[in-house]
This record gives sequence, structure tokens and C-alpha cells, in this order.
Amino acid sequence: MDSDGGLHTTDYCREIEAYLCRKNDGHLIRVTGPSFDLVAGWAAQGVPFKVACEGIDRYFERYYRKGPRRRPVKIDFCEADVLDVFDEWRRAVGIPSSHQSPVVSPQSDISSRQTGAGSRQSLAGHLERVVLRLSEARAQGTLGDVFDALIDRAAVELELVRSRAGGLRGEARQLLIARLAVLDKELLQVSRAALDETTQAALAREAEESLSPFRSGMAADAFTRAREGAIDALVRERLHLPHIAYQKH
Repeated sequence: MDSDGGLHTTDYCREIEAYLCRKNDGHLIRVTGPSFDLVAGWAAQGVPFKVACEGIDRYFERYYRKGPRRRPVKIDFCEADVLDVFDEWRRAVGIPSSHQSPVVSPQSDISSRQTGAGSRQSLAGHLERVVLRLSEARAQGTLGDVFDALIDRAAVELELVRSRAGGLRGEARQLLIARLAVLDKELLQVSRAALDETTQAALAREAEESLSPFRSGMAADAFTRAREGAIDALVRERLHLPHIAYQKH
């Protein structure tokens, strides 16, 4: 472990290699040479291991949708998605753009923007995904009955959008987006309150570790806000919660 609580670069790369192996159904794709340098760059930027894994997952989800897989996925193919998820994590946590590492290559930046552009969702599509994920989590027992009211409210908003053939416009659209932001905050508040103290403490420690590469350059209040944002991100991951708030990229 590094002094800041994170993985050494070599360990980070090996962990990514092991995760990629599992995603490839046990087929070993080595992270060496240029691929090692690529993943080492993620570590240098402070990309948390779980954030990198989420980016890899995102690539695989898109890969599966294309039909039967024909060959194992190399880590290089996942780069744009990893950087996209890292950027989303940084914005959600509240790490200022001034903390962004300059090691991102121009080609990576272009690929990341292209991937993001292709993944934009309409407001109706966003709400459909939110309701589906919340309903699945409820059915699987990840969420308790305390979440039923929140799920129902999200479903009502979805039906509102569906009822408008031409979609919501102007002030009505902005009001809906504002309601979704409030609903998202309520979801996180209820979720955090549902966790026991031991779990909350463990998530707080993990959040602080993920922020350690950025902490030295952050003011105390900025770090406090980022810590809360990082805990929220971990709660989402633990309970498989969607982002109800709608972000137009």
C-alpha cells in the first residue's frame, strides 16, 4: 500500500488485470507494455480502483449488447469508458477541475468525449432506466419497503413524460429536472440512514482513501464536501442505485 492508503501502481495494475480476467470469463489478457503504461496512468491520475472497474463494466455492457462475444476484451478498449466514469465521479464528488491530471492523452480525451456523446439519454429514456433499476433492486431485496414511496414517485414522473407526445418543454421540463434532483437527494438520505453504523464507518474510510490523491490540494471545506460525495457514490454502488437526477451533457 502507498502511504496515502492507495494501491501501489504495480498492485493497481495487477488488480485491474485480475478484474479484466474475470470479466473475460477467466481468459487471461495481460496488462503489460503499453497496456501497463495506460493503467499506470489511471493510477497516477487518482482513478479509484472501483471507478476503473465501473468503466470496464460499462464497456462490457455495450459489448454484450452487440451480440455474442467473439474475442476477449483488452484493457485498452475500456480506456474511454474508464475516463468517462472517472470524470463523472469527480464531478459527483466535487473535485475541482484544477485537480485533473495532465497525463490524459489527447486521443484518450477525444475518445472519452465521443463515448459520452454516444451515451446521452433523453429525459424519458433516463426515467425509464431509473424506474427499471429501482424496481429490480426492490425485487432482489437490495432495497427495503421504505423505498416504495420513492419508486412510486419516480414512476409518476415517468408517466408524466410519457403522456406528453412531444415531450416536456421549457419551464415544465426544468421543473421536472428540479424534482428529480430533490428525489435523488432523498434516495441517498434514506439509503444512508438504512445502513448500520459499522457499514457507514467502513464506507467513510473507503471514501477518504479514494480522495487521498487529491486531499493535499483541497481546502478543508472542499474536502468535507468531496468526502460526503464519495460516500454517496459508494452507497449507490453498494445498493445498486441509479442517478435519479438528470444531467444534460
